[in-house]
Amino acid sequence: MKKIIAVASALAVLSCGTVFAQNAKKDDSGKVKLEMYYYKQENQEGLKNIVKAFEAENPDISIDMLIIPNDADAAMSARAAQGALPAIMQMQSYSRVKEYAEKGYLVDLSKEQALSKVVPSSLPAVTYNGKQYALPMDFAGIGIIYNKDIFKKYHIKTPATYRDLEKACKTLKSNNIVPFAALLKENWSVGHFITMIHTALLQEKNISPDKFVADMNAGKTSYGVVDTAKLFKIMDFYRANMNDNAAEMGGGEQQQSFAKGESAMMVNGLWAYVDAKKLNPKLNAGFIPFPVYNDEKLNKLYADVDSTFGVSSQSTKEEQAASIKFINWLSTPKAQKLWVSEYKLTNSFKGGDFTSLGGPFDDLMKSVGAKGSLPWAFSQYPSEVFEDACKNGAQQYMMKARSASDVIKTIDAQWQAAAAKK
Repeated sequence: MKKIIAVASALAVLSCGTVFAQNAKKDDSGKVKLEMYYYKQENQEGLKNIVKAFEAENPDISIDMLIIPNDADAAMSARAAQGALPAIMQMQSYSRVKEYAEKGYLVDLSKEQALSKVVPSSLPAVTYNGKQYALPMDFAGIGIIYNKDIFKKYHIKTPATYRDLEKACKTLKSNNIVPFAALLKENWSVGHFITMIHTALLQEKNISPDKFVADMNAGKTSYGVVDTAKLFKIMDFYRANMNDNAAEMGGGEQQQSFAKGESAMMVNGLWAYVDAKKLNPKLNAGFIPFPVYNDEKLNKLYADVDSTFGVSSQSTKEEQAASIKFINWLSTPKAQKLWVSEYKLTNSFKGGDFTSLGGPFDDLMKSVGAKGSLPWAFSQYPSEVFEDACKNGAQQYMMKARSASDVIKTIDAQWQAAAAKK
């Protein structure tokens, strides 16, 4: 009987997402031992160096790092169900932060010193019910990274409109240069692409991304509210101007193609530029919006808060205190500089200096400052909609395995199912 009660008790603990261990984990030397989950796989060594710098200043704390680079939902959901989420979690902004805060998985960080140092425009990305549940870290953009030297060699005007882009691709092809380095082997990049073009097309319908998301959640609209003929025409154009072996190319292959100069452009975030620069230190690149319109004013970078760091409410109070110490340390001048110099990304803190990152990062900040930006609407989609319907749907469409209408229907159906769960 005692054995049955013990088993039942253990199962009860595993099924409760808010139960945590009574004692903080300690290593052999008595340090508080934290686990930090992260998903951004670019420049992992840089992030490890940042963690080492924190540990050097806080010898009573050690951090073990866990990376799950793609589709970590299942792993994190299983950990949450067991009450065993990592103490520190790197999360995508908006929907992931909101989802975890809504389920009670995160500690309220609203009053922490670090949150007072970020630019106010970054706060919506980590806010739920008026409170901040994560620290917004890198402000990132997705657009066209282009090789300035190739464009100069063939007298190509930097594309400011869709018509300019068509002309540029025609000139590049006539000179045996692939216009766009492909990335179709992995689904996340084209998931970003379809949502980027969709968000841009909302402008001509005078629909804000916030209203679109709210209407989708309420079942009042469809993903096809935009001009879907234009949406998929642009996707077709993008595919037609990629490498012949696009389906075999992942992130590494895309960066190699671009770095070697066999292709002149790649659609990605600036994390890809950082890796391409390692392959070709002489790479001379710029960064522009993907021009959806022939009206230059409407073409804006898809730019927003990318990653955030939160603290698990399932960890012990001692672990939470140590984790919050790390969160606040990230806002110190030393940590901010390390984030730029080691992790090679911008950050969301006021007065950041990113000149050392190079031309494309300057282009990002100047473009956003001059024209504004389009928010990363995909971060506000229900996570299963973006992870499955958008990523897989876009990839399968590009592979000619699914029709445009089927992609729209699948996104609508999954969104309705996600909204019904709330």
